[in-house]
Amino acid sequence: MTDPQDAIDAAADDRGDRDDRIQAHAAGDVQDGIPFVGAGPGDPGLLTVTGRELVEDADLVVHAGSLVNSELLDAYCADAEQVSSIGKDLEELVPLMRDAYEDGRDVVRLHSGDPAIYGAALEQMDALEHEGVPTYIVPGVTSAFAASATLRTQLTLNGVANHVAFTRPQGKTLDAEDDHISEFVEMGDVTTCLYLGTHAVAETMDRLLDDGHDPDTPVAVVYHASWPDEDVIEGTVETIGDRVEAAGYRASALVVIGDAARKAGYERSYLYDGWANRDGSESEADD
Repeated sequence: MTDPQDAIDAAADDRGDRDDRIQAHAAGDVQDGIPFVGAGPGDPGLLTVTGRELVEDADLVVHAGSLVNSELLDAYCADAEQVSSIGKDLEELVPLMRDAYEDGRDVVRLHSGDPAIYGAALEQMDALEHEGVPTYIVPGVTSAFAASATLRTQLTLNGVANHVAFTRPQGKTLDAEDDHISEFVEMGDVTTCLYLGTHAVAETMDRLLDDGHDPDTPVAVVYHASWPDEDVIEGTVETIGDRVEAAGYRASALVVIGDAARKAGYERSYLYDGWANRDGSESEADD
């Protein structure tokens, strides 16, 4: 196969030319090629209808290993060959999917959550496209949305949080200067959702304290959001690190920082106080 980096570079060179499929298809359309399906946060019921139909009809499902609930695989993919992507690099995954597709098999690439959030879907898609295999994305429910549902709150709340930041802490794949968590928290009206940072909750909170942030800022950590073993740990910037360490969680949790985590102090929206319809017509007001 083509070197994956060459495929990525070639795709970058082509970005100036708009893909004709953008005009021809919308999200949710079943298209020619290999779909990259978001499996959702864990609960099989949170897989989209389109995603379920695609995996039910698949001959080969390449999935994200333990990040995808085995109950989902058992319920919807029992008749398909199932291959975990864990431990496999692009040089192995791309030919596997390409060859199956060219043999006339229905292939689905099943990612956890939504492929658009901290996934590595695009590099696989570009490599496959470079090999002549069309691809497309089927959205899924990301863990931040499952976590907010578990917490019985909204990530945006009138008078509390006007913005949402999806981010991750510094580490092996993010340099310290590219970690903007402290900046998001400093804005005050941002709900900051940390992905891929369960192992670093205590360290991240210590940095926030060192930067002078209010130690009483609410923080909620939702482990395995929507899975049968889901767990919720609540606290503050000052206390949450110790509580997560005591629980022993090192991965698979979504961290929510900000007042929206406790749905505290929000104001009545304009939408249901008559403002939206004062001119007698329908409005698209959303807050």
